[in-house]
Amino acid sequence: MGTEVETLEGYVDRIVFRNDENGYTVLSLVNDDIEVTCVGTFSFIDEGEYLCLKGTYTEHSIYGEQLKVESYEVKEPTDLFSMERYLGSGAIKGIGTALAARIVRKFKKDTFRIIEEEPERLIEVKGISERIAKDIAVQFEEKRELRSAMIFLQQYGISLNLGVKIYEKYGARTYGILKENPYKLAEDIKGIGFRIADEIATKVGIGSDSDFRIKAGILHVIQEASVQGHTYLPENILYQKTAQVLSVDPEKVEHQIMDMVINKQIIVKQEEEEKRIYSSYYYYTELNCARMLLDLNVSYPYKEKEFYEQMKKLEKIMKMDLDEMQRTAVLEAVRNGLLIITGGPGTGKTTTINAIIQFFEQEGMDVLLAAPTGRAAKRMSETTGHEAQTIHRLLELTGGTEENEQGMRFERNQENPLETDVVIIDEMSMVDISLLHALLKAIVIGTKVIFVGDVNQLPSVGPGNVLKDMIASHSFSVVRLTKIFRQAAESDIVMNAHKINDGEMLTLDNKSRDFFLLERNQTNTIIGIVIQLVRDKMPKYVGASVYDVQVLTPMRKGELGVERLNQILQEYLNPASGDKKEKKYNQYIFREGDKVMQIKNNYQLAWEVKSKYGITTDAGTGVFNGDCGIIKEINLYAETLTVQYEEGKLVEYGFSMLDELEHAYAITIHKSQGSEYPAVVMPILTGPKILFNRNLLYTAVTRAKKCVTVVGSSQMIQSMIANENQVKRCSSLYIRIKELE
Repeated sequence: MGTEVETLEGYVDRIVFRNDENGYTVLSLVNDDIEVTCVGTFSFIDEGEYLCLKGTYTEHSIYGEQLKVESYEVKEPTDLFSMERYLGSGAIKGIGTALAARIVRKFKKDTFRIIEEEPERLIEVKGISERIAKDIAVQFEEKRELRSAMIFLQQYGISLNLGVKIYEKYGARTYGILKENPYKLAEDIKGIGFRIADEIATKVGIGSDSDFRIKAGILHVIQEASVQGHTYLPENILYQKTAQVLSVDPEKVEHQIMDMVINKQIIVKQEEEEKRIYSSYYYYTELNCARMLLDLNVSYPYKEKEFYEQMKKLEKIMKMDLDEMQRTAVLEAVRNGLLIITGGPGTGKTTTINAIIQFFEQEGMDVLLAAPTGRAAKRMSETTGHEAQTIHRLLELTGGTEENEQGMRFERNQENPLETDVVIIDEMSMVDISLLHALLKAIVIGTKVIFVGDVNQLPSVGPGNVLKDMIASHSFSVVRLTKIFRQAAESDIVMNAHKINDGEMLTLDNKSRDFFLLERNQTNTIIGIVIQLVRDKMPKYVGASVYDVQVLTPMRKGELGVERLNQILQEYLNPASGDKKEKKYNQYIFREGDKVMQIKNNYQLAWEVKSKYGITTDAGTGVFNGDCGIIKEINLYAETLTVQYEEGKLVEYGFSMLDELEHAYAITIHKSQGSEYPAVVMPILTGPKILFNRNLLYTAVTRAKKCVTVVGSSQMIQSMIANENQVKRCSSLYIRIKELE
C-alpha cells in the first residue's frame, strides 16, 4: 500500500466502532456508491454527516483496505442525496427517511440554509407542525454547538464520553465554567473526579493556590475518607491530607473552611476534645438515622409470667430448648420497638430469630426478613424457613446506576412504608449509614425492628459503623449471646473463631477435622498447595464443587494478593480451550466457565431466571457489589457476556460494562463479608501490620461452614491474633443518638 496522502469526501454510512474514552472510531464512508472503511480519532461525529478526510490507505489482515485518517473536517453536504442522508440518519430526532426526503425535495440545495435562517418555512412541508419545525432548528444548532464543544474539550484531554456529559449538563455555559472554575465539574458530574478537574485547571492556567482548587481539594479528601468508611475527619488530619494532595500550606486550607460552612458544603463540630469536619450529606444522614432509631424505640408492656407460659408452649411445639439468654432476647423483642441481638458463631442467633418469628406469628403479626447481600438473605431463608430478601429488594429499588443515581430510588419510603408489624435484619455489621437511612425511612413508628449481627466482624464496606455505634450509644436494648451450643462446640472453626476474638492462641497441630494449617514459607509453594486444595482435595472433602471452595486473602496486590492469585487460579481451574470463548478486557481475560464477581452496585442491571425449557420464570433488576457467579456464555458477535448468579439469575453484560466484573477464584476477606462457603482456603505469609489484625482473621474464619485451611505461616496467624489494632473508623452515629435522646 502506498503512503501517499489521499483526500476523500462522503457521508458516514455507519459507525462500526467508537471508543468513547479516546474518540478512536471505525466508520464506513460512502461516496458515489463506493464504500470505504476509515479508522482514526474523531472528536464527535454522527451517522449521516458529511466528512472531508485526509489519510493514507493501509491493508488490515482481517478487515482489508482501510483509510487511516490523519485529519478531517465536517462539511455541510452540498449534494441533495447527502443532505437527505444526513437529515434521515437519526442525527436529528423526529426526522425519519421519508420526512427527510420531503424536506430536501421541497427546498433542494437551500435546505440547510432554510433550517438555520428561516426554520418557520419548514411548515410548508407536509407533516411538519410549527413545534416540530422549531425543534428541528434547535437540534440542528445544538449538533453544531456540541461538535464545537467536543473539539474545545478535547484540547484539555477530555474523552468523548465525559465531553458529552459535560455539554449535556452545562450547554453553552461549558466554556465559561471550564475557564473560570473547572472544579465545578468534579462536584456536578459523576465520572469526573478531583484529579481530572485538577488536570484541566492546570491546562486552563488556574493557580495551584486558587480558592476554587483548595475548596475542591477539601471536598475530595472528605470524599476519599468516605470511601475508606469514615463519615468525618478530625480537623488536623483533614488539613494535613488536603495540604499534601494540593501541595499547599495547611493554613491556606484552614482559610477556606468558614466559607464552605456558610455555603453548607461542610459541617464543623467540636466533639470529644477534637474538631471534626463532615460533608453535609453524611452529617445529616447520621443525624436523621439517630432521630428515626429513637422514634422506633418504643416500650411495650408485657407481663413476664404470661410471656414465659407462652414460651413453654412454643418451645414444645417447635421442639426446641432455648437457653436463658435466648428467652431474654425473645422477651426483649416483645417489649421493645427496637432490639439489637449480637453474638459470634455457634451462639444460637438463628434459633433465637426462629423463636422470635414463631412468637410474633402466634400473635398474628406479620414479619419481614432481610439481609444486606443476596447470599446472606439466601442463608437466612434456609435457616428460618421463611422468605428473606436483600434490603434493596425489600425496599423495592428501581432504576438508576452508580453512575446515574438520579434515576435510582427506593419505592418504599416515608410516603410508601413497609406494611408489616416486625422487621428482622440479619448481618447488620455489613449495613452502612446510607442503607440504614433508606431502611429506616420505610419503617413506620409502631413497627418492631430487630437488628441481628456479629459486632466483631469487619465493619461495612460503605461509610459508617452502624452496628457498633448503635450498641455504643447505650440507648437501645442489646442482648449478647455468648453461650456456644454443644453441636457448634464440636467444630474447631467455631471454637477457634471465639479464641481469635478473645485473643487466645490457637492449637495448630492438624488433629482437627475442620481447621488445618499447612506450614509453608515460599510464595510459589503456597500457591501450588492452594491450587491442589481448591481443585483436587477440598471439593471431595466437603462434598462441594470447585467453585464453592473460596480462596480468601487479605490483600489485592502482592505475590499472594487477589490479582495475581486470580490469574494463576484461572489458568489451572479454567484453562483456555478451543470450545470456550473468551474476551480480553483491560488486564483481564474473561472466559466461559470463569468464576466472577460484580464489583459495584448496579441497580438497573436486569436479571432473569429461566426454566429448563428456556421460559422466563422470574425477572428483576439489581446486581450488587460482591455478588459472585459463573460466565455461562460469551457472544463475540453480539458483544455480550452472560453471568449466572445465585438462584439461577442470568445477567447479560455488554462488553462496555465489563469494568463491573472481576475474577473471583480469590477474593479479599473484606469482599467475603456476609457470605458463607463450604470451604475456605487462606494463603497467609506476610503483610502490613495495620491490615493483618485479629478482626480480619476472625471475619475470614467465620466465613467457612465445613473447613478452613490456612497455607503459610503459623507465626503470622498468631501475630494477627495478638494484633488488636484495626484502622479506626471515624463515625459518630452514637454521638447523634446521645444528643437527641
